[in-house]
Amino acid sequence: MQIILLSGGSGTRLWPLSNDARSKQFLRILDNKEATGRESMVQRVMRQLRSSGIEADITVATSDSQKDSVIAQLGDSVDIVTEPSRRDTFPAICLACEYLSKQRNCKPDEIVVVMPCDPYTETEYFHVIKRMADGISENAADLIVMGIEPTYPSAKYGYVVPENGNCVDGIIPVHNFTEKPDVQTAGHLISEGALWNGGVFAFSLGYLTEIAAKYVDAPTFDEIRNRYKEFPKISFDYEVAEKEKNAGMVRYHGKWKDLGTWNTLTDELPTTEFGNVITDGSGENTHVFNELGIPLLCLGTKDLVIAASPDGIIVSEKSKSENVKTYAQQLKNRPMYEERRWGTYKVIDSITFPDGFCALTKQLTLNPGCSISYQRHEYRDEVWTFIDGEGEIIIDDQRRSIQRGETVTIPKGCKHALKAYTSLTFIEVQSGSNLVEEDIERFPLDW
Repeated sequence: MQIILLSGGSGTRLWPLSNDARSKQFLRILDNKEATGRESMVQRVMRQLRSSGIEADITVATSDSQKDSVIAQLGDSVDIVTEPSRRDTFPAICLACEYLSKQRNCKPDEIVVVMPCDPYTETEYFHVIKRMADGISENAADLIVMGIEPTYPSAKYGYVVPENGNCVDGIIPVHNFTEKPDVQTAGHLISEGALWNGGVFAFSLGYLTEIAAKYVDAPTFDEIRNRYKEFPKISFDYEVAEKEKNAGMVRYHGKWKDLGTWNTLTDELPTTEFGNVITDGSGENTHVFNELGIPLLCLGTKDLVIAASPDGIIVSEKSKSENVKTYAQQLKNRPMYEERRWGTYKVIDSITFPDGFCALTKQLTLNPGCSISYQRHEYRDEVWTFIDGEGEIIIDDQRRSIQRGETVTIPKGCKHALKAYTSLTFIEVQSGSNLVEEDIERFPLDW
């Protein structure tokens, strides 16, 4: 059995804590009752999967911009398939299935379950996933989906309308799917017995690769990935589920929430204050998040979400917070904080002078044993000032140790790499005419 975890999102609904590289599923703010500290949504789902008793290999389907975040949170042993460009859930699932077929050599009758990486749910949810997989194994249907008991009419979710009649071993035939109707239509569908479409799908691998081959038919996974833009930019629900005549459904009755808005997220948090926050104790129903080094003072706040990060600051009535996506999409700034496989960085300052000359200041922290690739830049000079820790630096093939208090100048065109022995923190000042992350040429290096 194979499980594909879909990890996407543009990072706008929980702005400014989330951004294009750090979508909501990577925010480490959930309480981990099985260990000390906090965990993210993707870490929670992975922990639940591993403790559920489901025997399956797990592959994460994500974008290039989120690959480092996946590795940083789930480890470098997790299987990852990255989209060359974002094209919705149907092509993402096709690409992941072609990876399983052509790269991992899985057989056509291998059972595949596709699920989101960020539902807030409980153990029974994973028992339903197991039942869905068993249904495919027993040929109960060609496609089986999870139907979640709705608690209110919502325009945010798709709906599954079951057939009246036979239910064999918990598999209910599907009459039709309706994708994100208006609230009035949603209410009518619920009155007819419709359930929310939970975005969980089970099928055989061959079922999906046959569909994918209608758009891109190639002998190798690399060629399919190179031709990725030939897949239509469409959701799996529209392209596959709504067209399937032999679809089944398994009901899920337990707890399930999409923590995709400030309102739904704050309902599940163990505390109301995160980071350097000071209050006068008179606030009501207010959640405050502060990722900045400066203190955030709140007096007499009521029914608010307040969040501050290197990407920006939001102060919103909770009743209005679901509108943040509309406004955050207008902000075209680069991500100011990212979690990479080697550690983290945040942008401290960015200046563009009248003559076009630019300066960008970052604070970076490398985790012990981690390294930055051997690279050089065409358009920028860099100055590194080390403020804590110990490590090793290579500049144009010359190695030496590095420690707190040292400063290194790296001119454009100079090859350089860095490895941390301990947690290693330094300030990087970039200067030049074109300060973009893509200005990197990498070289092989064996530490």
